[in-house]
Amino acid sequence: MGFSKSETHFDDLVILQPDVFGDSRGYFMELFNESHFKKVGLGHLSFVQDNLSYSSKGTLRGLHFQAPPHAQGKLITVLEGRVLDVAVDIRKGANTYGEVFVKEINGETKEMVYIPPGFAHGFQVLSDTCLFLYKCTNLYNKASEGGLAWDDPMLNIPWEDIPPILSEKDKHYPTINELKSPFELGEV
Repeated sequence: MGFSKSETHFDDLVILQPDVFGDSRGYFMELFNESHFKKVGLGHLSFVQDNLSYSSKGTLRGLHFQAPPHAQGKLITVLEGRVLDVAVDIRKGANTYGEVFVKEINGETKEMVYIPPGFAHGFQVLSDTCLFLYKCTNLYNKASEGGLAWDDPMLNIPWEDIPPILSEKDKHYPTINELKSPFELGEV
């Protein structure tokens, strides 16, 4: 058992493919194994909170982040369904500041993505329903929550053409040009 890791052009943002063992009964896989994470260079991660969301088609959650000292890294996966997953680098001084990572993640391929602190994250549900699981490296802190406008034209995120179902707070976040990012490269 284990994981294979694929790098992206963003520092520390990686795609993981767990080993999946299937037969006529279904399948088995490990979502997290500390020793296997060490083997792929992610042994420094410590997860302290798991979150699960159930959403219907068109639900768009994000783009969210937690500011320091409560910044969170997130290990995300989709248990059932499909999402368009999006992360935006908001680390001042990073070569990729303001760039967008976009990937479809679904319950069939079992891929996982680790998004480090310093990114705003969100997803759009593409299937009828979705079970979305993410492990966090820090506890949620309401006073530290922030976000980016999901429809910021500067980010040019290729959301699917599905009417978005948004929370009230997600309708009012600033654009990247308006954001006073709490992240300095090297301080997250």
